[in-house]
Amino acid sequence: MPTRIDLNADVGESLGPWRMGADADLIPLVTSVNVACGFHAGDPLTIRRTVRLALDSGAAVGAHPGYPDLVGFGRREMDLTPRELEASVLYQVAALDGIVRAEGGRLAHVKPHGALYNRAALDPDVARPIAAAVASLDARLRLVGPPGSALLAAGAAAGLTCVAEGFADRAYEADGRLRSRRLPGALLDDPERAAAQAVEIARDARVTTFDGTILELTVATLCIHGDTPGAVVTAATIRAAFAVAGIEVRSADG
Repeated sequence: MPTRIDLNADVGESLGPWRMGADADLIPLVTSVNVACGFHAGDPLTIRRTVRLALDSGAAVGAHPGYPDLVGFGRREMDLTPRELEASVLYQVAALDGIVRAEGGRLAHVKPHGALYNRAALDPDVARPIAAAVASLDARLRLVGPPGSALLAAGAAAGLTCVAEGFADRAYEADGRLRSRRLPGALLDDPERAAAQAVEIARDARVTTFDGTILELTVATLCIHGDTPGAVVTAATIRAAFAVAGIEVRSADG
C-alpha cells in the first residue's frame, strides 16, 4: 500500500479588520483544517467564511479551541479549573459545530490550540477536561494531539478516536517536544526544509531534530501553521515533494 498522510492547517485566525494568513489560497492545498473558535483568534464572520472555504474545497473541518487569550493569541498558559476548562472547550467546539452544520457539513475533529495543546500534551489534569468536553458533545469527533501524549491518552479513555499529529514547519528537540518559539530555529521558514521534514516524517516515521538526533515519529496527520509567513508556498512545496515521493495525501477523518 502507498504511504498515506493527512495534511492539516490551522486557519480562520483573522479578527475583524486584522488579517492573519491567506486561507483562501492555503485551504485548497490541505486535506483538513482546524478553525479558530473565537477565543484565541477568529470572529463569527471569519469562522463562517473559513468553514465555507473548507467545505467547498473538500477539506475535513475541525475545531481549534484555545485559551481565552486574544491578546496573546492563545500562546500563554492560563490557570483554569477543570470545570472552567471543560466548559470553555465545549462552548468553543459547540459553536464551531453549529456553524459547520448551518453550512451543510459535519464537524470531524478537535485539535486544541497553542498553549492549551502543549499543556494538555503533558498534563493529564488539563487533557481530561478537553477530552470530556469533546466526548460529551459528539463521541464521533476525533481528537488530534501529539503521539504518546496525555491528551491522546485522555481521548482514548473517553472513548474517542485519536489522531497523532506531527509538524512540518516546526523544529523538534531531542526529547520529542517542539522547539520553543522563543528560541532561534523554532520555525522552518524555508519551504524546502519543511518539505524535507514532512517527507521524512510521512515516509520514514522519523524526524531529524534541531541538534541532529534522529527520533522515531509515527503520525497520521501533519500540520502547517496558517499564520506562518509563506505558509501557502510551504504547503505547495510539501505537496510537490509528496507527489515525487509517492506519498498519498488524504484526510485522516475520511
